[in-house]
Amino acid sequence: MKMTYLNLKSACSKIWLILIYFGGSVGCAQAIYEDERYVPETDPMVLEKLDAWQDIKFGLLMHWGTYSQWGIVESWSICPEEYGWCERKKGSNPDNYYAYKKEYEGLQKTFNPVKFNPEKWAKAAKNAGMRYVVFTTKHHDGFSMFDTKYTDYKITDSKTPFSTNARANITKEIFDAFRNEGLWAGAYFSKPDWNVDSYWDPYYPPRDRNVNYSPEENPEKWQAFTDFTHNQILELLTDYGKVDILWLDGGWVAKKPKSQITSWYDQQLENNESGYLKNRIVSQDIKMDELVEKARQKQPGLIVVDRAVHGKNQNYLTPENRVPEKPLPYPWESCIIAGGGWSYTPNANYMSGREAVHTLVDIVAKGGNLLLNIAPSPEGEWDEGAYRLLEEIGLWMKINDAAIYGTEAMAPYKYENICITSKPDGSVYLVYLVQEGQKELPSEIYFEGYVPERNVKASLLGRRTNIKWKKDGDGIRIEIPENLRPKLLQTEAFTFRLR
Repeated sequence: MKMTYLNLKSACSKIWLILIYFGGSVGCAQAIYEDERYVPETDPMVLEKLDAWQDIKFGLLMHWGTYSQWGIVESWSICPEEYGWCERKKGSNPDNYYAYKKEYEGLQKTFNPVKFNPEKWAKAAKNAGMRYVVFTTKHHDGFSMFDTKYTDYKITDSKTPFSTNARANITKEIFDAFRNEGLWAGAYFSKPDWNVDSYWDPYYPPRDRNVNYSPEENPEKWQAFTDFTHNQILELLTDYGKVDILWLDGGWVAKKPKSQITSWYDQQLENNESGYLKNRIVSQDIKMDELVEKARQKQPGLIVVDRAVHGKNQNYLTPENRVPEKPLPYPWESCIIAGGGWSYTPNANYMSGREAVHTLVDIVAKGGNLLLNIAPSPEGEWDEGAYRLLEEIGLWMKINDAAIYGTEAMAPYKYENICITSKPDGSVYLVYLVQEGQKELPSEIYFEGYVPERNVKASLLGRRTNIKWKKDGDGIRIEIPENLRPKLLQTEAFTFRLR
């Protein structure tokens, strides 16, 4: 992941029904594919877990690693591809790839986040209304933020200053802190690993994000990488308590049929006169079916998200840094940057509470979940802007969360600046999104596409006031009491309940 929040709206707002398969648009998503193939899960325990996940709606994503010390994009600057997110901007010799990579990996020797306090993060997330966390246990650069037995490129190795800290096993500390606040624990794990020799063999220079040798011609080496990946994931699912979600990134590491490879190259070369390609497509079979089976033996009911890989191991889909324009016919989650980039950005600008609330409501009205990313600093802190944002969301959620948790998408989903959600008990919620700079509220609102039954009563969440409504053609008109309008105008949004 690499696009900043400030680029989100302009870069992704018009994308719809497009399939981009690693052709140079990773910044908007690994793959963008609404209305594409989805293979439903059949395991009853997973289906039950997935249903519960769809009810909790709101989670926290955290990208954190040694790269935070430079305030750069996570991992991608060591990938030798000619894209903006791979540009080398730090270090003493960014013009020399090999010197840069050595210096980047040397950040392990200075990473010492002594202000790490996951309990503070967990409390802030809970108070904001978040119900689950997904933490980057390992990104593409291969630095493990947990005490793995299979590499010394990790937070607990003696070369890492923080290894002497009592809380050095960061993933364990985060999972424990968030579970203690009642949140689910999710493990982000990168399938590619640009540090381990069995993926980027030091005999060859890395060519792009893919494995730098032929897996077909080097089966023993590829099997070593497959075993390494399985072993690390099973460690996370064995030694770190209850894990609810396995969130796998690096969708290019997947088994691919010859027809897919051929069509990919045909597409890349269609308007390419020179034949030069910035990256390749390589079939990389790490035996995901076997891995998921072993994973669920460790964690029954585990939700698995093999991002951007069509098939049964992608239990929900993950539009990246954008909100789909319409509801999707399967479980989904938008992962969105709260401020700066996915990784720590000095002096980051955060979205306002209004923007965050409107984003959450829009996503939930379309049947999705919001996973909001906050990046810790190299010292192990969150920016004050992140805490302020979560506090603003939490104040709104304390009044309006009935319109969020446990709801289902309901046509027509949204009319002008009003979203609609529903619950199985028959409750319907109309959420009026107050716009930035709006000077006044109307005496009544109109929502087209929903007409309640005559005996339905309307109320305003957080207010003990009778609300009048009436049918109007194919819609409903709801009165906003005059004495409440000034206060409601100061909120991010307000909610009518009809039951």
